[in-house]
Amino acid sequence: MRQLLTTACPLDCPDGCSLQVTVDDGRITGVDADAGQHANPFTQGYICKKVKHHAKRVYSPLRIMTPLIRTGAKGSGEFRAASWTEAIRVVSDRIRSNIQTNGVETVVPYLYNSSAGVLASGGLTPLLFERLGCPEISHTICAATTGAGWRQVFGSMLSADPVDLDHSKLIVIWGANPNASNTHLIPLITRAIKTHGAKLVVIDPRRTGVAARADVHLAIAPGTDVVLAYAVSRWLVEHQGHDTNFLAANATGADAFIAAAQEWTIERAAAVCGVDAEQIESFASLVATNAPAMMRIGWGIERNRNGGSGYIAALSMWAVAGHFGTRGSGIIKSTGGAAPIDTDRLWPSGLTRRARPVLSMNDVGLAMLGHDVGDGPHAASHAWPQTKVLFVQGANPVATAMDQNQFISGLLRDDLFTVVHDQVMTDTARYADVVLPATTHFEVGDLVSSYGSFALQRIEPVIDRVGESRSNDEVASALALALGLPSAEFDPDPERLAARIRTDSRSTSLPAIRASGTTIQFVDTVPAFGDGTAKARLYDPTSELPLPVYVAGDRSGLTLLTPSSSRTINSMFAEFDPPEAAISIHPDDAAERGIVDGAEVRVFNDLGELRLVARLDGSVRRGVTSIPKGMWTTQFANGSSPNALIPRGINDLASGACFNDARIQIEGCDPAAGAGRY
Repeated sequence: MRQLLTTACPLDCPDGCSLQVTVDDGRITGVDADAGQHANPFTQGYICKKVKHHAKRVYSPLRIMTPLIRTGAKGSGEFRAASWTEAIRVVSDRIRSNIQTNGVETVVPYLYNSSAGVLASGGLTPLLFERLGCPEISHTICAATTGAGWRQVFGSMLSADPVDLDHSKLIVIWGANPNASNTHLIPLITRAIKTHGAKLVVIDPRRTGVAARADVHLAIAPGTDVVLAYAVSRWLVEHQGHDTNFLAANATGADAFIAAAQEWTIERAAAVCGVDAEQIESFASLVATNAPAMMRIGWGIERNRNGGSGYIAALSMWAVAGHFGTRGSGIIKSTGGAAPIDTDRLWPSGLTRRARPVLSMNDVGLAMLGHDVGDGPHAASHAWPQTKVLFVQGANPVATAMDQNQFISGLLRDDLFTVVHDQVMTDTARYADVVLPATTHFEVGDLVSSYGSFALQRIEPVIDRVGESRSNDEVASALALALGLPSAEFDPDPERLAARIRTDSRSTSLPAIRASGTTIQFVDTVPAFGDGTAKARLYDPTSELPLPVYVAGDRSGLTLLTPSSSRTINSMFAEFDPPEAAISIHPDDAAERGIVDGAEVRVFNDLGELRLVARLDGSVRRGVTSIPKGMWTTQFANGSSPNALIPRGINDLASGACFNDARIQIEGCDPAAGAGRY
């Protein structure tokens, strides 16, 4: 029997697509966009090709069908099938014994779940480990810096509405690539250009698809965003292109920010950013003379040593220009703050929340090895008890964490007990002691809160469970009961959990949380801070980063970027449809090294090396190379992936990861060394 069923996509993409799933005799045979009246209006009509092929993961030969217990050496992938009863007993016994013997800090929950629904990511698993008193693992691997930067400048002010791009005369895409993620933004950009003659500026070291269409493409050197923002701010003030009335009424600290910008002339900034001075001046002139103007600010800005400075400087520059207060103006960032969701409501009433130790996700590899942690730019390193139990859920850190070889060394320790709850046998799962089968979002109810549109949708199960898979909440419930926590508190029923965390007392989808035209920044939504003030803060003396600061980076070798691609979501789908295992290099950089297109090359630094194909590519600026994000170690002959080359650096705000500070050398391979696998 054929059925057409509707649900929603929770994967780590801003859009939050409504889906129509074709199910034949209980099996998914097609995934497409839901164009019905109850669909998210932002995504009606089409979905990305990644999700169109999602059934390949649902029915993958790598799908974990039953709990598994390791029988061979760590990393060998040798396991035996086990019952859920046995697996839960083994895991709960190890958690209990290690807390009693070694302390709660030795049990580390590595919970990312960025491609999971609201309940799966913020439901019973975080509650379980908080109730046990285990460390809070801060998500410094992504979005921590941008989140901290937004809160510092604008507090809890909402994002602008992407739909309002229809009214913009200038669109700036800074540190984002909507062609790879956020594809439903592209038609809005196209319509604004064709219908209203909007100008487009893209700031990205690569000539992405959207950058190729831009009136101005600033291919700045990674880590120099702060310099560009300061230089444009200075130019605006010098040419009376700043909005003094807006700043006086709606901002504090503008004088301090503008004073800090004075050292950055257009010419000096051009030399540091590696672009022509005329390009920066063209950008500044467009900002000064086109309104309404909207900026889509992305997460690419944060991925370097100056990540916080770049992000705060870009936000502050937009405030200096005064591009707020009218439809089609403002800054688009994460829209998730508008969702009527509060996962803190799961905490038991009347129970005091204890302070918990906090471990940066970037430091988990260090903790597994018993090394000191926390050696960021604003904090000295300190001792941390060596991890004895690692619980990984919704993450594949072998493929996504910095300093991959160090992370794998930690996983190989005989005295580390690792549990992985996932859908397929990932790079990380192969190192586990116990592997637990997880549901996909097609198999269990949940909620999805879009972070690129104002929508909150129900996820409806469209097929029965594949194998013996269980949801995140069901696994947490079973462990909680085995560890003696109250069964009522850990009831995993999705309807109960959804009703508990929703603050609007509704149970239906909300395809449009906010009506079009009602999210104009500094009109409908304003800066809001805990002390009651309601003005943007361009200078914050209480912050670890009061004002943006530029710090020059290592200039040796070439910069390696690992950006998102149109084929994966983080590391998802790389198991069946990976990008080519190739490094993109500018033709001039290749010529200097005697490298030709299609040649096998050795890419290396002090942390590791890869052998892969070189692709001569004029879309990357000189001095920059690129390998797609999320590739698995199994795609490379020596068992390493690009993250083996990523240093464990920490940026200047909220200890964000510095993926784009990787510096590498590249050279041709000796044919006698053997061909790589790609």
